[in-house]
Amino acid sequence: MAENDKNILNRLYFIAGCMFIFAVAVVFKLLTIQFIQGDKYKALATKRVVKNVVIPANRGNVYSVNGNLLATSIPKYDIRFDAITPSAKTFEKYVRPLCDSLSKYTGKSASQLEKRLRRARANKNRYYLLARNIGYSDYIRLRNFPMLELGAYKGGLIVEQTTKREHPMGGIAERTIGYERIDEKGNVTRPGIDGAFGIRYLRGVDGQRKKQQIGKGQWKPLSDANEIEPKDGYDVYTTIDVNIQDIAHHALLEQLEKYKADHGCVVVMETKTGEIRAISNLGRNLNGQYYERLNYAVGESHESGSTFKLMALAAAFEDKVADTSDVVDTEKGVLTFYGKKVRDSKHGGYGKITVSKAFEVSSNTGIVKVIDRAYSKNPEKFVDRLYSMSLNKNLDLPIIGEPEPIIPDPRIKNKRWSGIALQWMAYGYGVSFTPLQTLTFYNAVANNGVMVKPRFLKEVKEFDKVVESFESKVVNERICSKETVGKLQTLLKDVVEKEHGTGHRLYSENFSMAGKTGTCQKDYKNKEKLNYISSFAGYFPAENPKYSCIVVIHEPDKGVGYYGADVSGPVFKSVAQKIFTDTPIIDEVESLGVESVAVEKDYEAFYKTAQTYKTIMPDVVGMPVMDAVVLLENMQVDVKVELDGSGIVKGQSVHKDTKLKNSQTVVLKAS
Repeated sequence: MAENDKNILNRLYFIAGCMFIFAVAVVFKLLTIQFIQGDKYKALATKRVVKNVVIPANRGNVYSVNGNLLATSIPKYDIRFDAITPSAKTFEKYVRPLCDSLSKYTGKSASQLEKRLRRARANKNRYYLLARNIGYSDYIRLRNFPMLELGAYKGGLIVEQTTKREHPMGGIAERTIGYERIDEKGNVTRPGIDGAFGIRYLRGVDGQRKKQQIGKGQWKPLSDANEIEPKDGYDVYTTIDVNIQDIAHHALLEQLEKYKADHGCVVVMETKTGEIRAISNLGRNLNGQYYERLNYAVGESHESGSTFKLMALAAAFEDKVADTSDVVDTEKGVLTFYGKKVRDSKHGGYGKITVSKAFEVSSNTGIVKVIDRAYSKNPEKFVDRLYSMSLNKNLDLPIIGEPEPIIPDPRIKNKRWSGIALQWMAYGYGVSFTPLQTLTFYNAVANNGVMVKPRFLKEVKEFDKVVESFESKVVNERICSKETVGKLQTLLKDVVEKEHGTGHRLYSENFSMAGKTGTCQKDYKNKEKLNYISSFAGYFPAENPKYSCIVVIHEPDKGVGYYGADVSGPVFKSVAQKIFTDTPIIDEVESLGVESVAVEKDYEAFYKTAQTYKTIMPDVVGMPVMDAVVLLENMQVDVKVELDGSGIVKGQSVHKDTKLKNSQTVVLKAS
């Protein structure tokens, strides 16, 4: 055999050997896949066409303290049709009746609908949309239509369920109640009560169902039934009173619009329990409209201005370095410390006045003089006393976003302490609190020195069964002595009742109030940006207080007004008046002190009048004008009130017991 032929033969043997080895390897791999790795690849194949899909549980409802629905999860449904699943016989039998039913539901032509369904079947469309985002009653109606009533396997019915969070009260208290917010990355956050108590109570337990891939990234449920049924969350009952909330919201809104302010908040707290009865936070958008933009009451810290003067004097009284009868020289309304001036709003000052008078007229120089004289050589003592009143601690609220209070401390080396820090603190500069933190202190004064934690939750229920209830929590059993508390209460009452008090225009003969005005400069380091924060903090009635309240309004139009008494004070009074008009607050007479009984009887008479006359003109002669206006504006008919004079009503254009009509004008003559 020639050498060349041998080489060819050897090559053929080599190729044959390689092919044999390759064939053996292929057979081995097939056997391995079938018998050893089969389960793995079967599972992988199944995973690619079938998957478990989470069914979110319905979040629990959020209710007011009186059972009104504040937030709820509404189920929404998309109804689709798998045009391939029904047999030819089933499809032909039911397609026309189905289209007749769909026509009545949608108002579209039955013949047009039939053409579309037939086209969907010809195109092998397994995910044809019949209805989107419908409610439960419509869902029940559609699933009982011809063919769809046969279910997923025979009738091609596909049901996709989602939930939507809704607020029956609209935008009122939305930031506090909470809502769902989704950013551009798909991250979900829920501020407010909905977020604070979501994981523990509201969220529930998600369910699960299997879905099969039907092409082009589309998935359909394998059956009508879920693999695991979701468990709805518990219902949460808040401390919010919808009547008081509505009053607070509209009183704040009216004043923001009047003064063209940037934003503001109002909080109403029940004195004894710390339960928040109302909290409204309104900010202005680019169109000048106000909405619940941010939770300013909880999350916005700012310099307090004159509302801090109460804390400053509380420290001085408790340390017995000053008293209400002490005399201070306001020195023509200007004091100078390290080249920086402290000025009174009244040009020329108030001369020599008592400490109580200085607080009553909100003299900056008077209060600064008291604190400088008492603590300039030992400022640590002043700071320690503020700390003892729990003013340096945040409230540890379940609602996220609360900042720490700011109180400069000479022992902490930072930019907050300087040679004038003590004097500036005395009238509310350099210190910073949220409105709710400030209110908590004022509420403690109203509560005879007991500081209670603000509370938003009353109880948690599963249907009618109480799962958990919440009680009041004391933050500080005694912020100061009873003697000091008594002095503070008198000071706050005099601000409203004394003729020259900064809150004297809020005074009403029908019920008493106590509180402090506050006007604080904002962005004062830049005169071009200089603006104001107007506030009023206090409680009512002055004797045996039922509620405390704070109103803070940022950046009112300086051309209209910016003093706390003018901007925020009227909101406080309106809230107080309307609460007593719309909401009975009479405690048992046995629980009242002798001095309080007469006052409460006045409230009872005022409330009884307001509740009796809803469509009939009452006799308002003898009433203060503002009280008469409140009474008439809260009737069940839309009455337009015109005033002729001020003070006490002397006459009314519509006789008492007359049936009132909507848009009817009532003129009140007063003097």
